[in-house]
Amino acid sequence: MAHSKQALKRHRQNVKNRAKNRAMATKMKSKIKEVIGTADAKNLGTSVAAAMKAIDKAAKTGGLHKNAAARYKSRVSRAKNRLTKAAK
Repeated sequence: MAHSKQALKRHRQNVKNRAKNRAMATKMKSKIKEVIGTADAKNLGTSVAAAMKAIDKAAKTGGLHKNAAARYKSRVSRAKNRLTKAAK
């Protein structure tokens, strides 16, 4: 366990930030899975928008690297294009 006041404060901060980052990553990944796992093209637009928003927010707040965010957004858009082609 931490011995100094500074180490105790850093521990508190790390616990809080870890919980925030895990919640953000879980939300982002679930939104991405909604897009990739969806079968209907009707709700595709709203789920893609929600996934893109979650990815952008994760990158903006520092929980996700900007290149990783670009990669996730590319995968979501490829899945969207694949689903719209299949629906036609």
